Amino acid sequence: MGQTDDPRASYWRTNLRITAALLGLWFVVTFVAAFFARELDFSFFGWPFSFWVAAQGALLVYLALIGIYAGWMNRLDAELEGDEGDG
Repeated sequence: MGQTDDPRASYWRTNLRITAALLGLWFVVTFVAAFFARELDFSFFGWPFSFWVAAQGALLVYLALIGIYAGWMNRLDAELEGDEGDG
């Protein structure tokens, strides 16, 4: 079918795994944490703490996810360029 040592196929599989892991984390932050944040029932700077978790904490996690993905893909791109230059 296909070569198992093809660097581009390995790159694509790794890319899919990274994307799936980060999407899983995104799902947890977006839906699971926001759902359970309702139970955090105290005031934080005059607003319910659950508001801060949903509105501010999630945005920080999203920015971190973007940074993690960009850094990971830069390293993966550099590895692929190194592998193709050897052949």
